[in-house]
Amino acid sequence: MSEKVTVSVIKADVGSVVGHSRPHPAMMDACRDVLAEGVKSGCLQDFYVTRVGDDINLLMSHYKGEGNCDVHELAWNAFSDATDLAKKMKLYAAGQDILCDAFSGNVKGAGPGAAEMTFEERGSEPLLFFMADKTEPSAYSLPLSKVFLDPFTTTGLVIDPRATKGFEVEIHDVVDSKKVVMSSPEETYGMLTLLGDTTRYAIKSVESRSGVGTAAVVSTDKLNLTAGKYVGKDDPVCICRAQSGLPAVGEYLQPYMNTMLVAGWMRGSHYGAFYPCSVECSDPTYYDGPPRICCIGFQLNNGRFQGLEPMSAPAGERTPIDFFAGREWDEVRRRAIKASAMMRGHGPFMPAILGPDEMEYTTRPSVLDSLKQRFEDLD
Repeated sequence: MSEKVTVSVIKADVGSVVGHSRPHPAMMDACRDVLAEGVKSGCLQDFYVTRVGDDINLLMSHYKGEGNCDVHELAWNAFSDATDLAKKMKLYAAGQDILCDAFSGNVKGAGPGAAEMTFEERGSEPLLFFMADKTEPSAYSLPLSKVFLDPFTTTGLVIDPRATKGFEVEIHDVVDSKKVVMSSPEETYGMLTLLGDTTRYAIKSVESRSGVGTAAVVSTDKLNLTAGKYVGKDDPVCICRAQSGLPAVGEYLQPYMNTMLVAGWMRGSHYGAFYPCSVECSDPTYYDGPPRICCIGFQLNNGRFQGLEPMSAPAGERTPIDFFAGREWDEVRRRAIKASAMMRGHGPFMPAILGPDEMEYTTRPSVLDSLKQRFEDLD
């Protein structure tokens, strides 16, 4: 049996040019420099630095397992160097997602979000990396439910002998920090009962019941709960393995052809439509959004990311497939803008804004307090 490989994605918003738009190229380069040293030292097997909107995403492969201190410290150092540059350039929200003064062994609870999976590399290992901006971890629950629970989306659930055996789905209660593992297809309806409440429940991971291993994993860190105040939206990442007993690449992408409303957007307090786009077009240009979703793909080749260049290309310099860049997504983007404009037409009224318990920050308590003496009982 070959040694199991770990793929980690750790992301953070540590500063942006002109509001919540995009990190400065020098910040991205600083992250690449740190991770390149990680490859030279033998900590990492490979890496790729990218972004969605104002979030920097660090894709890393290694053989050290999930939650490894050395790997997480590399990511921490990369974000710290990028933060220092952002502060020198007086960029907006410099160091926003860095909640601790010093690294303490793991990025969990320190601000950055992380998704990691460990598996035995197959003969062909296609990987998809979904990256979202201006939204929360439960934004993946609807598309992943369609992928793993709905045969009208994933035909493989019916015709692939391994996929028909079903999946184990780990669901997190992000408010009370609890988890439950449920089985598909037997408990599909029960899962949907929970996951329909996107304010509280989110899919954390999906495991194949046919022995293929982990199929998908999501970063479920709630930044405002970690910090105790609103410091930015969670902007979650999701890693998916595809094909051969798992959903096909096209089946993972299919749900995003539908217009989906997700929480986040301006001030983290509105509902807007998911906007599938290329990495280059992920700058939030309409009301700090609408919420962006990007997807890039690599093959994994002996622990290294196989892109469009020869494998002799240096680590960090291989080009992935950018799945939402194509013209076939233009109609979806038009619908997303139309739906988002409709929601914006409600102004400060629900359903454009989140419910009072979900508002990241609001003046409502102070307004109610000031009116306390003026409210009268109804006759």
